[in-house]
Amino acid sequence: MTIPHLCLLIVALLPFPWTMLAKVSKCYDNRTPRAYLAGLEGWRARAHAAHQNAWEALAMFTAAVVVAGQAGGSGTWINWLAITFVVARVLHGVLYVANLASLRSLVWFVGVACVVSMFFVSTR
Repeated sequence: MTIPHLCLLIVALLPFPWTMLAKVSKCYDNRTPRAYLAGLEGWRARAHAAHQNAWEALAMFTAAVVVAGQAGGSGTWINWLAITFVVARVLHGVLYVANLASLRSLVWFVGVACVVSMFFVSTR
């Protein structure tokens, strides 16, 4: 397994810790999970939002890994961009739950820059 593929696996699993944080409560009812999630407030609501955003980021990163793999760009650069993306996504979720919106947005931008860069590095 290559480093980008390992990073892709990690990014694919990232939504789950955030949803677990949102759902770990005595009030959680597995019979009506959507109703429970719709009524969340505070850090649990932000954990659920981090969960949703993690799913959204997965599509972008998957495309970048596929293109980078097919184009045969610089392996070292692609590896570092993939690792940086994973770090950014983990930090993004932590900052989301912690309600540090400005830092979260900055880290989100770093992640997007990594994905876009993977497309351009792949063309060399």
